[in-house]
Amino acid sequence: MAKIAVDAVLAVTDLEHQDVNFELIKVEGKVGGRLEDTTLVKGVVIDKTMSHPQMPKELRNAKIAILTCPFEPPKPKTKHKLDVTSVEDYKQLRQYEQDKFKEIVGLVKKAGTTLALCQWGFDDEANHLLLQQELPAVRWVGGPEIELIAIATGGRIVPRFEELTPEKLGKAGLVRELSFGTTKDRMLVIEECSNSRAVTILVRGGNHMLVEEAKRSIHDALCVVRSLIQEPRVVYGGGAAEIACSLAVAEQADLLASLEQYAFRAFAEALESIPLALAENSGLSAIHVLGEVKAKQAASKDSALGIDCMATGNINMRDQHVIESLRSKRQQFLLATQLVKMILKIDDVRQPNDGPGH
Repeated sequence: MAKIAVDAVLAVTDLEHQDVNFELIKVEGKVGGRLEDTTLVKGVVIDKTMSHPQMPKELRNAKIAILTCPFEPPKPKTKHKLDVTSVEDYKQLRQYEQDKFKEIVGLVKKAGTTLALCQWGFDDEANHLLLQQELPAVRWVGGPEIELIAIATGGRIVPRFEELTPEKLGKAGLVRELSFGTTKDRMLVIEECSNSRAVTILVRGGNHMLVEEAKRSIHDALCVVRSLIQEPRVVYGGGAAEIACSLAVAEQADLLASLEQYAFRAFAEALESIPLALAENSGLSAIHVLGEVKAKQAASKDSALGIDCMATGNINMRDQHVIESLRSKRQQFLLATQLVKMILKIDDVRQPNDGPGH
Protein backbone atom coordinates (compact mmCIF):
# COMPACT_ATOMS: atom_id res chain seq x y z
CA MET A 1 0.00 0.00 0.00
CA ALA A 2 2.93 2.34 0.69
CA LYS A 3 4.20 1.75 -2.86
CA ILE A 4 0.69 2.29 -4.26
CA ALA A 5 0.44 5.66 -2.41
CA VAL A 6 3.85 6.81 -3.72
CA ASP A 7 3.14 5.68 -7.31
CA ALA A 8 -0.30 7.35 -7.28
CA VAL A 9 1.07 10.71 -6.09
CA LEU A 10 4.03 10.62 -8.50
CA ALA A 11 1.64 9.89 -11.39
CA VAL A 12 -0.27 13.15 -10.81
CA THR A 13 2.60 15.35 -9.53
CA ASP A 14 3.60 18.57 -11.26
CA LEU A 15 7.30 18.48 -10.28
CA GLU A 16 8.01 21.86 -11.88
CA HIS A 17 5.61 23.64 -9.48
CA GLN A 18 5.97 21.03 -6.68
CA ASP A 19 2.22 20.59 -6.66
CA VAL A 20 -0.04 17.54 -6.36
CA ASN A 21 -3.61 17.62 -7.70
CA PHE A 22 -5.59 15.26 -5.44
CA GLU A 23 -8.61 15.63 -7.77
CA LEU A 24 -6.84 13.28 -10.20
CA ILE A 25 -6.55 10.48 -7.62
CA LYS A 26 -9.76 8.52 -7.09
CA VAL A 27 -9.96 6.01 -4.24
CA GLU A 28 -12.64 3.42 -4.98
CA GLY A 29 -13.56 0.62 -2.56
CA LYS A 30 -15.11 -2.78 -3.29
CA VAL A 31 -16.06 -5.35 -0.67
CA GLY A 32 -14.65 -8.82 -1.33
CA GLY A 33 -11.16 -10.25 -1.72
CA ARG A 34 -8.26 -9.41 0.57
CA LEU A 35 -6.57 -6.13 1.45
CA GLU A 36 -3.51 -7.44 -0.45
CA ASP A 37 -5.63 -7.39 -3.65
CA THR A 38 -5.69 -3.56 -3.55
CA THR A 39 -4.35 -2.27 -6.88
CA LEU A 40 -3.41 0.96 -8.62
CA VAL A 41 -5.11 1.47 -12.00
CA LYS A 42 -3.56 3.97 -14.44
CA GLY A 43 -6.94 5.29 -15.48
CA VAL A 44 -10.48 5.54 -14.10
CA VAL A 45 -12.57 2.83 -12.41
CA ILE A 46 -16.33 3.39 -12.13
CA ASP A 47 -18.86 1.23 -10.33
CA LYS A 48 -20.97 0.71 -13.48
CA THR A 49 -21.41 -1.86 -16.25
CA MET A 50 -22.52 -1.78 -19.88
CA SER A 51 -26.22 -0.90 -20.11
CA HIS A 52 -27.05 -4.12 -22.00
CA PRO A 53 -25.67 -7.58 -21.09
CA GLN A 54 -25.04 -8.37 -24.80
CA MET A 55 -22.79 -5.36 -25.33
CA PRO A 56 -19.04 -6.16 -25.65
CA LYS A 57 -17.15 -6.46 -22.33
CA GLU A 58 -13.88 -5.12 -23.77
CA LEU A 59 -13.14 -2.31 -26.21
CA ARG A 60 -9.77 -1.43 -27.77
CA ASN A 61 -8.87 2.13 -28.86
CA ALA A 62 -12.24 3.41 -27.68
CA LYS A 63 -13.55 6.83 -28.73
CA ILE A 64 -15.73 7.96 -25.86
CA ALA A 65 -18.66 10.39 -26.04
CA ILE A 66 -19.19 11.96 -22.59
CA LEU A 67 -22.84 13.06 -22.55
CA THR A 68 -24.83 15.00 -19.96
CA CYS A 69 -28.02 14.95 -22.06
CA PRO A 70 -30.61 12.14 -21.70
CA PHE A 71 -31.31 9.66 -24.51
CA GLU A 72 -34.95 10.68 -24.96
CA PRO A 73 -36.97 12.85 -27.36
CA PRO A 74 -37.10 16.53 -26.37
CA LYS A 75 -40.33 17.52 -24.64
CA PRO A 76 -42.13 20.75 -25.60
CA LYS A 77 -41.26 23.44 -23.06
CA THR A 78 -44.85 24.54 -22.47
CA LYS A 79 -47.39 24.13 -19.69
CA HIS A 80 -50.08 23.05 -22.14
CA LYS A 81 -51.58 19.59 -22.14
CA LEU A 82 -51.47 17.34 -25.19
CA ASP A 83 -54.59 15.22 -25.77
CA VAL A 84 -54.24 12.16 -27.98
CA THR A 85 -57.78 11.40 -29.15
CA SER A 86 -57.28 8.87 -31.94
CA VAL A 87 -55.16 5.83 -32.75
CA GLU A 88 -53.62 7.69 -35.72
CA ASP A 89 -52.43 10.53 -33.43
CA TYR A 90 -50.93 8.01 -31.04
CA LYS A 91 -49.15 6.18 -33.89
CA GLN A 92 -47.87 9.52 -35.17
CA LEU A 93 -46.50 10.41 -31.73
CA ARG A 94 -44.89 6.99 -31.37
CA GLN A 95 -43.32 7.31 -34.81
CA TYR A 96 -41.95 10.75 -33.86
CA GLU A 97 -40.34 9.27 -30.74
CA GLN A 98 -38.79 6.39 -32.70
CA ASP A 99 -37.46 8.73 -35.41
CA LYS A 100 -36.03 11.03 -32.75
CA PHE A 101 -34.30 8.10 -31.01
CA LYS A 102 -32.76 6.99 -34.32
CA GLU A 103 -31.68 10.55 -35.06
CA ILE A 104 -29.98 10.88 -31.63
CA VAL A 105 -28.15 7.54 -31.99
CA GLY A 106 -27.24 8.52 -35.55
CA LEU A 107 -25.66 11.79 -34.33
CA VAL A 108 -23.59 9.89 -31.75
CA LYS A 109 -22.47 7.27 -34.32
CA LYS A 110 -21.72 9.94 -36.96
CA ALA A 111 -19.14 11.56 -34.62
CA GLY A 112 -17.20 8.28 -34.64
CA THR A 113 -18.18 7.20 -31.12
CA THR A 114 -17.43 3.62 -30.06
CA LEU A 115 -18.58 4.06 -26.41
CA ALA A 116 -21.23 6.42 -25.01
CA LEU A 117 -21.11 7.44 -21.34
CA CYS A 118 -24.33 9.10 -20.24
CA GLN A 119 -24.90 11.00 -16.99
CA TRP A 120 -28.63 10.24 -17.20
CA GLY A 121 -30.47 6.98 -17.71
CA PHE A 122 -32.31 5.81 -20.81
CA ASP A 123 -35.22 3.41 -21.23
CA ASP A 124 -35.22 -0.10 -22.69
CA GLU A 125 -36.18 1.13 -26.15
CA ALA A 126 -33.13 3.39 -26.37
CA ASN A 127 -31.00 0.59 -24.89
CA HIS A 128 -32.21 -1.90 -27.52
CA LEU A 129 -31.61 0.63 -30.29
CA LEU A 130 -28.04 1.24 -29.06
CA LEU A 131 -27.42 -2.52 -29.11
CA GLN A 132 -28.86 -2.77 -32.66
CA GLN A 133 -26.59 0.05 -33.82
CA GLU A 134 -23.60 -1.69 -32.12
CA LEU A 135 -22.95 1.30 -29.89
CA PRO A 136 -21.95 0.20 -26.34
CA ALA A 137 -23.20 2.56 -23.64
CA VAL A 138 -23.00 3.13 -19.88
CA ARG A 139 -25.78 4.98 -18.04
CA TRP A 140 -26.08 6.81 -14.69
CA VAL A 141 -22.42 7.85 -14.53
CA GLY A 142 -22.00 10.33 -11.63
CA GLY A 143 -20.93 13.97 -12.07
CA PRO A 144 -17.46 13.74 -10.38
CA GLU A 145 -16.73 10.54 -12.35
CA ILE A 146 -17.77 12.23 -15.61
CA GLU A 147 -15.29 15.06 -14.90
CA LEU A 148 -12.48 12.64 -14.06
CA ILE A 149 -13.11 10.61 -17.23
CA ALA A 150 -13.07 13.84 -19.27
CA ILE A 151 -9.67 14.80 -17.76
CA ALA A 152 -8.23 11.29 -18.20
CA THR A 153 -9.39 10.71 -21.78
CA GLY A 154 -8.93 14.28 -23.00
CA GLY A 155 -12.60 14.43 -24.03
CA ARG A 156 -15.14 17.22 -23.67
CA ILE A 157 -18.40 16.98 -21.70
CA VAL A 158 -21.21 17.43 -24.25
CA PRO A 159 -24.57 18.87 -23.05
CA ARG A 160 -26.42 18.53 -26.41
CA PHE A 161 -26.30 15.80 -29.08
CA GLU A 162 -26.10 18.43 -31.85
CA GLU A 163 -22.80 19.72 -30.37
CA LEU A 164 -21.05 16.32 -30.54
CA THR A 165 -18.08 16.39 -32.94
CA PRO A 166 -15.12 13.97 -33.44
CA GLU A 167 -12.79 16.49 -31.72
CA LYS A 168 -14.82 16.31 -28.49
CA LEU A 169 -14.46 12.55 -28.09
CA GLY A 170 -12.20 11.15 -25.38
CA LYS A 171 -9.66 8.45 -26.24
CA ALA A 172 -8.75 5.35 -24.24
CA GLY A 173 -6.56 2.41 -25.28
CA LEU A 174 -8.62 -0.11 -23.33
CA VAL A 175 -12.08 -0.15 -21.74
CA ARG A 176 -13.01 -3.38 -19.97
CA GLU A 177 -15.41 -4.78 -17.43
CA LEU A 178 -13.72 -6.02 -14.28
CA SER A 179 -15.40 -9.00 -12.61
CA PHE A 180 -14.75 -10.21 -9.08
CA GLY A 181 -14.50 -13.98 -8.78
CA THR A 182 -17.82 -15.79 -8.89
CA THR A 183 -19.90 -12.80 -7.75
CA LYS A 184 -22.10 -10.80 -10.12
CA ASP A 185 -20.31 -7.58 -9.13
CA ARG A 186 -18.67 -5.79 -12.02
CA MET A 187 -16.89 -2.47 -12.52
CA LEU A 188 -15.84 -0.59 -15.64
CA VAL A 189 -12.12 0.19 -16.06
CA ILE A 190 -10.94 2.88 -18.50
CA GLU A 191 -7.17 2.43 -19.04
CA GLU A 192 -4.34 3.61 -21.29
CA CYS A 193 -5.93 7.07 -21.52
CA SER A 194 -4.48 9.92 -23.56
CA ASN A 195 -3.86 11.81 -20.28
CA SER A 196 -2.64 8.98 -18.06
CA ARG A 197 -2.14 11.33 -15.10
CA ALA A 198 -5.55 10.40 -13.66
CA VAL A 199 -5.26 7.27 -11.51
CA THR A 200 -7.59 5.14 -9.38
CA ILE A 201 -6.74 3.12 -6.28
CA LEU A 202 -9.08 0.13 -6.07
CA VAL A 203 -9.28 -0.97 -2.43
CA ARG A 204 -10.44 -4.51 -1.61
CA GLY A 205 -11.37 -5.93 1.79
CA GLY A 206 -13.39 -8.60 3.56
CA ASN A 207 -16.13 -6.23 4.75
CA HIS A 208 -17.34 -2.64 4.37
CA MET A 209 -15.68 -1.41 7.59
CA LEU A 210 -12.29 -2.80 6.54
CA VAL A 211 -12.53 -1.17 3.10
CA GLU A 212 -13.45 2.23 4.61
CA GLU A 213 -10.58 1.98 7.13
CA ALA A 214 -8.14 1.12 4.34
CA LYS A 215 -9.40 4.09 2.29
CA ARG A 216 -8.77 6.42 5.24
CA SER A 217 -5.27 4.97 5.74
CA ILE A 218 -4.44 5.41 2.05
CA HIS A 219 -5.66 9.02 2.17
CA ASP A 220 -3.30 9.68 5.11
CA ALA A 221 -0.42 8.06 3.18
CA LEU A 222 -1.20 10.17 0.09
CA CYS A 223 -1.11 13.33 2.24
CA VAL A 224 2.30 12.38 3.67
CA VAL A 225 3.75 11.83 0.17
CA ARG A 226 2.22 15.14 -0.98
CA SER A 227 3.90 16.93 1.96
CA LEU A 228 7.26 15.49 0.88
CA ILE A 229 6.71 16.62 -2.72
CA GLN A 230 5.84 20.16 -1.59
CA GLU A 231 8.77 20.32 0.87
CA PRO A 232 11.28 17.45 0.50
CA ARG A 233 12.78 17.68 3.99
CA VAL A 234 12.32 15.17 6.79
CA VAL A 235 12.87 14.84 10.54
CA TYR A 236 13.43 11.60 12.47
CA GLY A 237 10.36 9.97 13.99
CA GLY A 238 9.89 7.85 17.09
CA GLY A 239 9.77 11.00 19.23
CA ALA A 240 13.39 11.89 18.27
CA ALA A 241 12.41 15.29 16.81
CA GLU A 242 10.30 16.18 19.88
CA ILE A 243 13.13 15.25 22.30
CA ALA A 244 15.62 17.31 20.26
CA CYS A 245 13.23 20.31 20.28
CA SER A 246 12.59 19.85 24.03
CA LEU A 247 16.31 19.90 24.81
CA ALA A 248 16.82 23.01 22.63
CA VAL A 249 13.92 24.89 24.31
CA ALA A 250 15.10 23.89 27.82
CA GLU A 251 18.59 25.15 26.92
CA GLN A 252 17.11 28.53 25.97
CA ALA A 253 15.13 28.62 29.23
CA ASP A 254 18.40 28.33 31.22
CA LEU A 255 19.71 31.47 29.47
CA LEU A 256 16.69 33.59 30.48
CA ALA A 257 16.59 35.55 33.69
CA SER A 258 12.97 36.71 33.35
CA LEU A 259 9.68 34.95 34.16
CA GLU A 260 9.55 33.75 30.57
CA GLN A 261 11.86 30.88 31.50
CA TYR A 262 8.89 29.11 33.16
CA ALA A 263 6.90 29.26 29.91
CA PHE A 264 9.92 27.88 28.02
CA ARG A 265 10.32 25.03 30.51
CA ALA A 266 6.59 24.20 30.32
CA PHE A 267 6.82 24.12 26.51
CA ALA A 268 9.85 21.81 26.69
CA GLU A 269 7.96 19.52 29.07
CA ALA A 270 4.88 19.50 26.80
CA LEU A 271 7.01 18.40 23.83
CA GLU A 272 8.03 15.31 25.80
CA SER A 273 4.42 14.06 25.93
CA ILE A 274 4.74 12.59 22.38
CA PRO A 275 7.75 10.29 23.08
CA LEU A 276 6.20 9.52 26.50
CA ALA A 277 2.94 8.35 24.85
CA LEU A 278 4.91 6.32 22.25
CA ALA A 279 6.82 4.53 25.00
CA GLU A 280 3.62 3.84 26.97
CA ASN A 281 1.80 2.47 23.91
CA SER A 282 4.74 0.18 23.19
CA GLY A 283 4.52 -1.33 26.66
CA LEU A 284 7.79 0.20 27.88
CA SER A 285 8.56 1.88 31.19
CA ALA A 286 7.79 5.34 29.79
CA ILE A 287 9.60 7.71 32.21
CA HIS A 288 12.65 5.44 32.48
CA VAL A 289 13.01 5.02 28.69
CA LEU A 290 12.44 8.72 27.99
CA GLY A 291 15.03 9.75 30.58
CA GLU A 292 17.54 7.36 29.04
CA VAL A 293 17.00 8.60 25.46
CA LYS A 294 17.12 12.26 26.60
CA ALA A 295 20.40 11.72 28.37
CA LYS A 296 21.92 9.95 25.36
CA GLN A 297 20.69 12.67 22.96
CA ALA A 298 22.04 15.45 25.21
CA ALA A 299 25.41 13.72 25.52
CA SER A 300 25.88 12.73 21.86
CA LYS A 301 24.04 15.70 20.24
CA ASP A 302 22.52 13.13 17.85
CA SER A 303 18.93 14.21 17.07
CA ALA A 304 18.15 10.81 15.47
CA LEU A 305 17.84 9.01 18.83
CA GLY A 306 14.21 8.18 19.69
CA ILE A 307 11.93 5.61 21.32
CA ASP A 308 12.57 2.02 20.21
CA CYS A 309 8.89 1.05 19.71
CA MET A 310 9.69 -2.12 17.76
CA ALA A 311 12.01 -3.50 20.51
CA THR A 312 14.91 -3.92 18.06
CA GLY A 313 17.51 -2.86 20.62
CA ASN A 314 18.47 0.12 18.45
CA ILE A 315 17.23 3.60 19.40
CA ASN A 316 18.72 5.27 16.32
CA MET A 317 15.80 6.23 14.03
CA ARG A 318 18.22 6.83 11.15
CA ASP A 319 19.14 3.12 11.18
CA GLN A 320 15.49 2.08 11.66
CA HIS A 321 14.39 4.30 8.72
CA VAL A 322 11.69 6.02 10.82
CA ILE A 323 11.13 9.47 9.31
CA GLU A 324 8.40 12.12 9.24
CA SER A 325 7.74 15.01 6.91
CA LEU A 326 9.14 18.30 8.25
CA ARG A 327 6.15 20.18 6.84
CA SER A 328 3.56 18.11 8.75
CA LYS A 329 5.66 18.11 11.96
CA ARG A 330 5.97 21.89 11.85
CA GLN A 331 2.21 22.17 11.25
CA GLN A 332 1.48 19.95 14.28
CA PHE A 333 3.57 22.17 16.57
CA LEU A 334 1.99 25.36 15.17
CA LEU A 335 -1.58 24.12 15.56
CA ALA A 336 -1.01 22.84 19.11
CA THR A 337 0.62 26.13 20.15
CA GLN A 338 -2.14 28.24 18.59
CA LEU A 339 -4.81 26.15 20.34
CA VAL A 340 -3.17 26.66 23.76
CA LYS A 341 -2.79 30.39 23.09
CA MET A 342 -6.48 30.59 22.24
CA ILE A 343 -7.46 28.79 25.46
CA LEU A 344 -5.17 31.02 27.57
CA LYS A 345 -6.86 34.12 26.14
CA ILE A 346 -10.15 33.04 27.75
CA ASP A 347 -10.29 34.82 31.11
CA ASP A 348 -13.79 33.78 32.14
CA VAL A 349 -16.17 30.87 31.63
CA ARG A 350 -19.94 31.17 31.29
CA GLN A 351 -21.79 29.15 33.89
CA PRO A 352 -25.33 27.86 33.34
CA ASN A 353 -27.70 29.68 35.65
CA ASP A 354 -30.24 27.33 37.24
CA GLY A 355 -32.21 30.09 38.95
CA PRO A 356 -35.88 30.89 38.31
CA GLY A 357 -36.78 32.20 34.86
CA HIS A 358 -33.79 30.50 33.21
